[in-house]
Amino acid sequence: MADIRMLTDLFAAAPQIAPEDCAAIAAAGFVHIVNNRPDSEVPASHAGAAIAAAARAAGLGYTAIPVDHSGFSRSQLDALAAVLEAAPGPVIGYCRSGTRSALLWALTQAARGGDPDSIAAAAARGGYDVGPVRPLMARLAGG
Repeated sequence: MADIRMLTDLFAAAPQIAPEDCAAIAAAGFVHIVNNRPDSEVPASHAGAAIAAAARAAGLGYTAIPVDHSGFSRSQLDALAAVLEAAPGPVIGYCRSGTRSALLWALTQAARGGDPDSIAAAAARGGYDVGPVRPLMARLAGG
């Protein structure tokens, strides 16, 4: 199974998962998978449709919020916020390394009024550095 890193009790980031990981992800207590990796970066066997089908078969929700190297948009933050608000349990986000998922989560938390220092500390506990988006986190948090 993928290297799942809990950032909070309700959100984890991970590198690329495979369809066969979905049952173990469900068994670990997750209820929803968020795919932050564009299909153009992966082989067909790991494309969103394959992961979505495996997620549904494992009883998991699935949402694609692809993040490419052009950066993050408000609509992506809003989409992740909607997933987090609706999910009845822990959510896992994945991309190539987990970094884009962690950064999107951090920005979403800041936009929801979270404290940038606390958000950065949670990401760091999971092994992710939010430094590249720290100024944007401060702006989103109103500071």
